[in-house]
Amino acid sequence: MLTNVEKTVNDVTEWIKEYFEKNGKGCKAVLGISGGKDSCITAALLARALGKERVVGVLMPDGVQPDISDSEAVVEFLGIEHKVVNIGETVAALKKALEDAGSVVSKDTKINIPPRVRMTTLYAVAQGLECGGRVINTCNKSEDYIGYSTKFGDAAGDMSILAGFTVEEVLQIGEYLGLPEHLVHKTPSDGLSGMSDEDKIGFTYKVLDRYIATGECEDEAIKAKIDRMHVLNLHKLELMPHFEP
Repeated sequence: MLTNVEKTVNDVTEWIKEYFEKNGKGCKAVLGISGGKDSCITAALLARALGKERVVGVLMPDGVQPDISDSEAVVEFLGIEHKVVNIGETVAALKKALEDAGSVVSKDTKINIPPRVRMTTLYAVAQGLECGGRVINTCNKSEDYIGYSTKFGDAAGDMSILAGFTVEEVLQIGEYLGLPEHLVHKTPSDGLSGMSDEDKIGFTYKVLDRYIATGECEDEAIKAKIDRMHVLNLHKLELMPHFEP
């Protein structure tokens, strides 16, 4: 847990300013707005650092998104510019093209196509801005540790603001910023399986965060599962390996 949330938020704010001064002077920050805590808090920190006029939130429903009102609530509360790009037809067309080509569209493929289409959309929006844009990753440390993200999908981006913070710490930041409680404490889910993230991974973020911070986990089966997920998914966090001639 963060011992001094105010200092942390101020430090993050300055870090964002410094990044944009060096890597995107005058350009805007572009990020997907899912309506969950991570995108909400990331957008709030960007608005705090750059000013709300330099933040563009992109809502990307895949056809019909039942909780789209939460995404709309985020951009309305923060007063940031936003665009709505429905990726439903694109996702469907890509699946059909793969099937027509004789490629197997597995369950995991169906889960991973939308996040990758969304990342393509974010970079397209960023490149279409008159002043240019930088795409912001919204993953947190807990998700990254066990690889609970899609490689080149939501795991991508030009910079990551929350990657150094566990879920518990992200919640602390959201509360400090005074964001709506129903958005900060919204039960995280992938919006596809009908299950919460915690139900899907088989343990709570509280257990995971404690293990990340202290190495302690009384349940040996859960500890082994976390270790296995961490090792199997490290490739998502590392730079692409290359042969050095």
